[in-house]
Amino acid sequence: MADKIFIGRRKNAVARVILRSGSGKITVNKREFEKYFPQKTNRDQVLLPLSLTETLGKYDILANTNGGGVTGQSESIRLAIARALIDINPDYRKVLKPEGLLRRDPRMVERKKAGQPKARKKFQFSKR
Repeated sequence: MADKIFIGRRKNAVARVILRSGSGKITVNKREFEKYFPQKTNRDQVLLPLSLTETLGKYDILANTNGGGVTGQSESIRLAIARALIDINPDYRKVLKPEGLLRRDPRMVERKKAGQPKARKKFQFSKR
């Protein structure tokens, strides 16, 4: 049987994740998980759906991610893992949905407007 690819997105980051039963080895862009995400907060984001469903160490995760920054990539992997876990066992939905792990975060960077230094910041107003 061919492996199913699950997609997660966050800001401009896109992650494609494959879950296989195994020993819990996580590979991101052909690199070791701890090397790719040196910050603990980003590693915790990726592991959150596994720890909530108590499947930590039961699946090997192969993730390819591109676009965005480190945090966006870790959160896109988190969404893809949550979707993959539900495909494996639909009962996990009851655990993951209240935590908001099945919803794509719609927040995006607002575009810069003409005549302003940033998206919302204005140049200093001078009355005279």
